[in-house]
Amino acid sequence: MSVQLNHTIVFARDKRVSAEFLGEVLGLEVGKEWGPFIPVSTSNGVTLDFATAPEGTDITPQHYAFLVSEEEFDAAFDRIKRMKLPYFADPHQQHPNEINHNDGGRGVYFPDPAGHGMEILTVPYGGWK
Repeated sequence: MSVQLNHTIVFARDKRVSAEFLGEVLGLEVGKEWGPFIPVSTSNGVTLDFATAPEGTDITPQHYAFLVSEEEFDAAFDRIKRMKLPYFADPHQQHPNEINHNDGGRGVYFPDPAGHGMEILTVPYGGWK
């Protein structure tokens, strides 16, 4: 078997709020709570297990990028705008209310409720091989 990412833990202020936020924006199903986690699975089998950080714990912002189809981008971007989320063409938030066209595709960055940097893109970095 080749090495594959199976799951990662995403710390949040409220695991339910963050899991449902991601599920809503990306059109993904939020799984049943399992122990301290609420899973959100992507189509390639990777699960983001949301966990509520202990009270008083600082959450270090992480970056999560999701490769999506053109149709999925349109749907997610419509949800981002409908939810009135801030969005940017770049990770440093220098280009608000814009998307990028890197590598011939489209991409956009937006924050989640815990302050993590989320990204959707239609072409992987470096373009298709």
